[in-house]
Parts: sequence; C-alpha cells; structure tokens
Amino acid sequence: MSWEGELLRIDENRVEIPVGAVPGMRTNAIIYAKESMIPQIRSDNAPMQAANVACLPGIVGSSITMPDIHWGYGFPIGGVAAVEGNSGCISPGGIGFDINCGVRLIKTDLTVDDVSGHMDALMDALYANVPSGLGSKGLKRLGMKEIDEILKNGSAWAVENGYGWESDLDVTEERGCMTSADETKVSDKAKKRGIPQLGSLGSGNHFLEVDVVDETFDQRAAKAFGLKEGQITITVHCGSRGCGHQIATDYLQSMEQYVKSHDIELPDRQLACAPLDSALGDEYFSAMSCGANYAWANRQMITHWIRESFEKVMGDSAESMGMDVVYDVAHNIAKKERHLVDGSNMDVLVHRKGATRAFAAGRPEITMKYRDVGQPVIIPGDMSVGTYVLVGMKGAMTDSFGTSCHGAGRKMSRKATSSLSASDIESAMTDKGITLRRGSEEGLVEEAPQAYKDVDEVVSVVCNGGLTGRVARLRPIGVVKG
Repeated sequence: MSWEGELLRIDENRVEIPVGAVPGMRTNAIIYAKESMIPQIRSDNAPMQAANVACLPGIVGSSITMPDIHWGYGFPIGGVAAVEGNSGCISPGGIGFDINCGVRLIKTDLTVDDVSGHMDALMDALYANVPSGLGSKGLKRLGMKEIDEILKNGSAWAVENGYGWESDLDVTEERGCMTSADETKVSDKAKKRGIPQLGSLGSGNHFLEVDVVDETFDQRAAKAFGLKEGQITITVHCGSRGCGHQIATDYLQSMEQYVKSHDIELPDRQLACAPLDSALGDEYFSAMSCGANYAWANRQMITHWIRESFEKVMGDSAESMGMDVVYDVAHNIAKKERHLVDGSNMDVLVHRKGATRAFAAGRPEITMKYRDVGQPVIIPGDMSVGTYVLVGMKGAMTDSFGTSCHGAGRKMSRKATSSLSASDIESAMTDKGITLRRGSEEGLVEEAPQAYKDVDEVVSVVCNGGLTGRVARLRPIGVVKG
C-alpha cells in the first residue's frame, strides 16, 4: 500500500499533508524530505501514519516527521509530536517498543596508526566482552532488588557500582536518569526480562562500531566535542532490551482498553493513548522513564566493557587513552519540555520516535560543557558508511520542537533483504577495510547496507532545513552486529 494523497511542497526540504487528508486531523503533518526522496517515502505509506498522528488528542503545532521516515507501529519511524503538557495524550506508539533506544559516542586519543595491526584483536575483545545477538545476556548477574535500583537511578547505578566514571553522567542526556521513574509501575515480567540482559547490545539494527574521524566541518563545535581528524572513536547503538519492550507491551494493552472505555476516536488502534493527567497516562510515563533509565544503564555498562577491551588489547589505561564519553542521546522517548507554540511558551510532552533531540545553544537542558555550542546529535548511517556528529541549531527550536533525524532510516523491510547473501555483505565490508564481527547470517542480511537510505541525503535535509549543523563524519573500521 502506498500514499496517494497530497504532499504539498513548502520548500526544498519540507512537504505538507494538509488538514483533512485523513478524517479527524487536528493539525497538519510536515515531512522533512527533498523531492528525490518522495517516491520512496510514498511507497510504504508512512505519510498516512504521519497524518494519523495529527489526530492525537491534545496535539499542538504540527505532526512532524524526519527524512529517515519509514513505516512503524502507530507513529512512523522519524515521527515527532508535541501534546499539551497536562491534558494531552501520551501514546506508547509515539515512543516505540525499544524505549530509549539511543546512541553513545566515546572518543579516544588514539589514531589509526595506533590501532593498525590491533583491529582483529580489538574486535575479538569487543565481541567477547559486549554480548550481542538475539536473546543475548549481560555479564553482570542481577536480582530484583538491583533491577529496581537500576530502573530508578539509571546510569548512576552503574557508575556507583564501578561501571564507569562520574564524568560520564555529565555528558549523558538527563545525566542518565529520568527522575519521573517509578519502579513500582513496571511489571515483574518486564523486570525479569531485563535482569539477564543488562550490558548487552541485542540484535536488529543495534551495533558497536569503531570509527575514525574522517572529516570535521565545524571546527569550534568539533573542538568542544573533543573530536579531530584521524582520531579513533567508538559508537554504541542499543536500548532497553526486553525490559522496555515489555513495558510498552503492558501499557499498550491497558491503553487499548482505555480508548474503548472512554470513546476516544483514533484512526489507528496502534495510536492507543491516555491523557497525561489520567492515572494510566501518569503510570505509563513513570514506567517509560524506568525503561529509559534501564537503557542508559545498559549503555553505561557497555562503555565500561569497551574501555576494558581497549585496555587489554592496547596495554594502556582507558584514562591514558582519553576514552571519554562525548555524548549519549535517546531517540525513542517522550520528554516534558517547554517550547514556543504559536508565539507563546508552552509546557508540552514531546514524543520522539526514531528522532533525536537537537537543542540549540543556550537551552538549560544541555550539559554545561556544550551549552554555548549546542547539543551533540549522533546520526548513524548503515554499517558500511559510519556516523555523522551534528549539533542542534536554532531552526530546530522554532520548527521541530528541538528535534532532528536519528539515522539513515530503512528503505527495505527485513523480509525484503532475504534474497541477499551474507557472504557478499561480509566481502563488501572487508573490501572497505572494515573488520566485522557478527552473530547470525540472518541478522547480518537483515541489516545489509542496501536496506538503508543514503545517510548523506538524510543529513543534508536536516542541515539545509536549519535543524542541525554538521560537525564531523566518522568512518567505520570495525563493526560488531548482533
């Protein structure tokens, strides 16, 4: 099924779906996309989901979708929606099943020459120390008391237990902990699913990547972020594993019943929601915050084992190698924020589903280290091309509730990649000088580079559209895929 409705060109970077394109729209929908992207965007009917989101009770501004748009659950991937901060509805479909799936970037003081000759050993160590793949389990054994502490305290729990540095918290969104978390709102089933998985990547599009800073664009921002050409960095992409998935599942079921019992009209049952000021809405926000905290703790644990892996292979301490976290940012989350809406400041809840916060310089939520520069925005491409580091710009604050894209975005379904060859993908990676470690052949094929959009094109739209600015591009030399 494809979208045959109107997509009205606003400018070279945006199109609009006008009110009325779908019955019940309370506002318009805006998709960030250049003209060359439109045929692919139409092909999977994700614009219908963007229009459906515009029907959410309490929505303010526009339903917005980023250029990495593709079909998702309820919301399209790349979807952004702000609702009035009290009576507006919160929708699990606007956050996703992998709560706080996000990206962490770690820098080093090492160069390509330093790691030359060590890549096989490094990738072996990383693959061994950071569990990956379907059903992967972490290295740390936990009990129910500990999982409650993790859900409540997030990254701080990991640091307090020796898994990282206090300085890591300063460069993690929310310092790695949403204080709205209430572990009593998370089911025992969700907790039990999370217990064995803390400190693991998981499968799907999650990865660990060793990169080299290939090019810098904004020297002031690059210096502030501690990035320079020729430097080795590590990118981690993962989320809240089975814990977050179960939280989403539990509350979607409750919200489907809520919608029926309260006669809330929605164009798609996957947009099931509840007012933020209702008991159910408040409970889900508290549970979602727990899922976010789990994910930050997860990436913090992985950071610890990355440092240990480098120490083992390189024969030096992580401190001496300058292995500092640059930033950690979520891209599946809902946040209570204050934004300018129709000329007035308003407290809103911003859903970001496959979309990254991109606050411009000066916002108090940005860590002091970067407040005068802007928030780092980390945008992975497919596994053969690497990652962009961007910085939030003023346009994001006026046009997208301080939001940018989250990655290249899929253009092929996982089923559509089944005809590809794992051996061909591995050969292509080797030809590009990338040392690959992976789990199953099936998982590798599902995440083939061909399955993703051109990250250069995606980034060009958000940068030309004034949402973000280019800071650096990272080129992969080693990849761990689940």
